[in-house]
Amino acid sequence: MDIATFYALFSATCFTLVGLWWNVVQSHGDWMRDPAQRRVVGGVYLSFLLPAVMGLFAQVGGTEQPRIWRAAFVVLAVVGCACTLRLLARTRGDGFVAWQQAGATLLYALIAVVGASPELASRVGLRPIQAEALMLITLVVLGHALVWRFMAGAGRAAEED
Repeated sequence: MDIATFYALFSATCFTLVGLWWNVVQSHGDWMRDPAQRRVVGGVYLSFLLPAVMGLFAQVGGTEQPRIWRAAFVVLAVVGCACTLRLLARTRGDGFVAWQQAGATLLYALIAVVGASPELASRVGLRPIQAEALMLITLVVLGHALVWRFMAGAGRAAEED
């Protein structure tokens, strides 16, 4: 698959996931009243929004202007890393959420590193924009895992009380 096509589909999918998540949250107003759950809800939101925006920058920069997507990936990954670290520091009692957030933090850090030093991707036989794509896919998968945990665990437990 052409990398531009991948990022177009990837961004559209991530923005769709953002919209679906908004609908889920809107139907569970109690989630927003509890500060701990609100933070997790925001973490899910960012796990789809930031990769979507990165995908847009990858399309704009592409292979012709790699500085555009590289700079955007670094900035957005730093934002994602900082937000996720903040969430991780406040995570108490749910080992899965902490594990997911630690994994996301590591991925954001790696995304920033490859954006700043793209030659590192060639060490594993990939172009930098391909390495970033693989990490973004993994980031979205972690976001999906958090949604599942939240919908089947923490969010459902609040409904049953």
